[in-house]
Amino acid sequence: HRVIPLHDFSDVQEIVGPEPEEVIRRPLITGIGAGTTYPDPRPAPWIVKGEVQGVEVVTVVTEAPLSYSSLLLKIDTEGEIGEEGAPVLWKGRKVGHVTTEQYGSKMLSLGGVNLLTGKDGIWVARVMTEVANRRRVSLKVKGGSRLEVQVGSPPVVDGQSRQRMRVGCGSASMGLFASLFREAADEVIVLDAHITGLMSEHPAGRFVGARPTGVRLRAKQSTPGRYFAGRGPGWGGTPYMEPLDIIEEVDERIAWEGMTLLVTETTGERAAMFRWNGKEFEEIPLTPQAQRVVETIRRTCEPSRVSALLVGGAGGSARAGVTRYPIKLTQAVHACKARLTVGGAPAFVYPGGGITFAVDIERVKAGAFSWTPTPALVVPIEYTMRLEDYEEMGGHVEAIKPFRAKEPIWKERS
Repeated sequence: HRVIPLHDFSDVQEIVGPEPEEVIRRPLITGIGAGTTYPDPRPAPWIVKGEVQGVEVVTVVTEAPLSYSSLLLKIDTEGEIGEEGAPVLWKGRKVGHVTTEQYGSKMLSLGGVNLLTGKDGIWVARVMTEVANRRRVSLKVKGGSRLEVQVGSPPVVDGQSRQRMRVGCGSASMGLFASLFREAADEVIVLDAHITGLMSEHPAGRFVGARPTGVRLRAKQSTPGRYFAGRGPGWGGTPYMEPLDIIEEVDERIAWEGMTLLVTETTGERAAMFRWNGKEFEEIPLTPQAQRVVETIRRTCEPSRVSALLVGGAGGSARAGVTRYPIKLTQAVHACKARLTVGGAPAFVYPGGGITFAVDIERVKAGAFSWTPTPALVVPIEYTMRLEDYEEMGGHVEAIKPFRAKEPIWKERS
């Protein structure tokens, strides 16, 4: 048994490390439309100086072609799209693969240096640019589904638009809605590809007074009330095409005539209700209480959508446009003395060596990305820091230009 005292932030502050100070959190200008001097050892196209809260600040911008770049595409659906590791195709060419699933979402990796430098690298760069610029793209998972994806929109899987992201797994659903489930039926099964929940065995069900029903599931038990039912094209992303297919047997010594059963999914998209007649379950209409809990599940779900992270490596010669001593830029970024942004959007910098970063595509202006036949994705990058830190790292101070914010233009009301 592990016992650890409650920590406040001061206990971990040194381990967490610093954050960039407020004056350098936003760039003076963005790299969108800046052009590039890469790979020449010349100053970046724009190096500007301005004053923020009384502090002299420098922003260095460029549009950097990144061979080390990929997109992590998040598709909010509980439905099966293909095996992890399966190739993802665009116009018949491999442009990525299915990667590790996350909570309520399937994940695709598109691009990356090995595909960009491969035989179909141009196609890889093109599809990355299309997705990053929020255009609709049709993809095919080898051995799996056809997908239509557009960042910011619901995904379309095998021609079906997915509208709801699951509220949680089947076990989480029990914890969230146990009281409503108990009012709706004597037994409830929430089908889910991750964990299927059985109310009468689940701790949340027992907490609200659910009694044993004799229902046994055709699935591997994890812990009481939690089952691994497998993955497939059926209800809740399981292999079971009909709601009763999940039931292996009913112990007639425990079940009672008139016992009710509600079967639903973690999105509430489908639901069915049954009554035990002493020998089998007969389907009946959903009762008002059952309709209420199913509708509550639906309302609790978030809209399904496609989102994406751009992951890139800017640790190479792209740094030459910033400073004569590139390692000092890397060190400044990791020490939070220089702030890396992409099209003005904050980037998460990976720990360890180099400058590998991730940025939310939806926080970058649509159309900001392009590609080159290197092949590579062209990314607008900004580094913002105090002037004194820029001078100390050997920055191209001779190329600094003054920056003054544009005055807003007010339109006369008609």
